[in-house]
Amino acid sequence: MFFLNRRSTYNHLSSWLTDARNLTNPNTVIILIGNKADLESQRDVTYEEAKQFAEENGLLFLEASAKTGENVEEAFLEAAKRIYQNIQDGSLDLNAAESGVQHKPSAPQGGRLNTDSQLAKEGCSC
Repeated sequence: MFFLNRRSTYNHLSSWLTDARNLTNPNTVIILIGNKADLESQRDVTYEEAKQFAEENGLLFLEASAKTGENVEEAFLEAAKRIYQNIQDGSLDLNAAESGVQHKPSAPQGGRLNTDSQLAKEGCSC
């Protein structure tokens, strides 16, 4: 993530990306987010240059605003979609610990929860 209104944060992206790639699995999904999209009048980094950086480095790119919520949910959804796609095409192995994805069995179905009235009738030992 970098701030759209602060070029110095954009200028450090190459270094940050190198560190991230050196410390993670090669199939890690990385999304570049230009934050503070709500401060359009203070913009120091254009959409086009950030998009180009993302494309050149194989990243997803979104502009967002944590303040207004613009594209915040979309960022998580895009990451989840890409991870799912990587699982489907076999580039992420759920059985490999280094994949960063854990497969957990779903919650038991058909279970019965005791209601307060049932507990009162049966006597609760709590």
